Amino acid sequence: MSNKNVSAPSAPQGGDLNFTRLVAMIMGSTIGAGIFTTAGDMAANGAHSGAVLIGWGIAGIGMLCLTLCFFGLNKVRPDLTNGVYSYAKEGFGEYVGFNSAWGYWLSALLCNVSYTTLLFGSLGYFFPVFGEGNNLVSLICASAVIWLMNFLVLRGVKEATFLNIITTVSKLIPLFVFIVAVIFIGAFDIKIFTHNFWGDGSMSLLDQVKATTGATVWSFIGVEGAVVLSARAKKSSDVGKASITGFIGLLAIYIMVAVLSLGVMPAEEIAQLANPQMAGILQAAVGPWGAALINFGVVLSLSGALLGWTIIAADCPYSAAQQGVFMKAFAKSNAKGSPSFSLFLTNGIIQAFLIIVYFNESTYQIFYNMSASMIMIPYLFSALYYLKVTMKKEGELANYSSGLLTRERVLAVIGSIYGVWMLYSGGLSYLLITTVLYALGMIVYILGRRERGEKVFKGHEAAVAIAILALAAISVVMMINGTLNPF
Repeated sequence: MSNKNVSAPSAPQGGDLNFTRLVAMIMGSTIGAGIFTTAGDMAANGAHSGAVLIGWGIAGIGMLCLTLCFFGLNKVRPDLTNGVYSYAKEGFGEYVGFNSAWGYWLSALLCNVSYTTLLFGSLGYFFPVFGEGNNLVSLICASAVIWLMNFLVLRGVKEATFLNIITTVSKLIPLFVFIVAVIFIGAFDIKIFTHNFWGDGSMSLLDQVKATTGATVWSFIGVEGAVVLSARAKKSSDVGKASITGFIGLLAIYIMVAVLSLGVMPAEEIAQLANPQMAGILQAAVGPWGAALINFGVVLSLSGALLGWTIIAADCPYSAAQQGVFMKAFAKSNAKGSPSFSLFLTNGIIQAFLIIVYFNESTYQIFYNMSASMIMIPYLFSALYYLKVTMKKEGELANYSSGLLTRERVLAVIGSIYGVWMLYSGGLSYLLITTVLYALGMIVYILGRRERGEKVFKGHEAAVAIAILALAAISVVMMINGTLNPF
């Protein structure tokens, strides 16, 4: 559906974000909580050194192929300027495209719920009144933070991304201190790293590797951020370059942190550390100042990530509405070109989830697992669409040599396989929970289709909708009888 069917005013397209800002958006929105907690989360799930390395290897190859799929799609279909969900819509129809947009949007806002919880949990290191980030004081302060982000983005996306560059640079400093300190003071011990390298026998290697998936996916969420905001890029060619640059930098940091962490403390001890676990690891290496530095780094990191994901979360339904995927109301913008309606609605939903966090004493891991599960669908359909494009030799692919075309097809196949792996290893529980959220999205989809006077479901789409409703019903029944607990 073209933009001419959207009656709401639209924001200026293009010209705001250069290469540096796009890379900063990727680094800023991706490096949030994951880098500081991944080692502990993997250890708590039973993964030891060997499984962690395999897990990062799978994630590195899989996410690199996904990133190259985004890069390839940006070159072959530069007209699709609204990221991962526009790929699903173009490749597999209106309803699949809507679900991809819906899933990405909910993933982004759940990401911010998780970030705010960990933010005040980290502040609790300095100010005990915040506890673990899920008490009443944290709720009130977290609410103030999300509405401050709302205010900043309302003032303009370009201005908000400039602030994101500053926080991105700031948050990298504690990470480099961690890496340098562990290496140069000799805190890394190869004997600790190889202790129970393949586990203690309580879990199979496959289960250990599966246990790393949620954390690795969570750590890379945001790497496609430049593609999501591609409509605002000064040059279309900058989007793909920014995606690759951001990914390589992220993977290098993640692997160094993972290896060094497991060489300072055994996995069994890391599993017992409080969040963020990197603070406890650096404290063991250099003393109390290490924990203080990392907790301060987490605060800086999450502040930048909150801003980046507020921009992405608001821009997603806004861009989808401009394409005719969401209801027209989502396409409303203010005089600064900021997506005002979707921004207020997004932060309103985040506010509701923060209240749930308080009453259920939920932790950030619950919401990041839900966020990771929601984003797996858009990632998978993006890779599948690139596979479809390469097989049909669309656009400039028609001019590729057989060798180059084969390379692109291999990338698309590996990216698609990784997408399936993410769904499988992420676990049935969170996958079932996501079907409830996708079922709720059906209301928005139906209202949007009727708003434009279009048939709701076409062909196979009705079967997909029935399947989602059936799985959602099963999930609700399981939640009622206590066999499935989302919080």
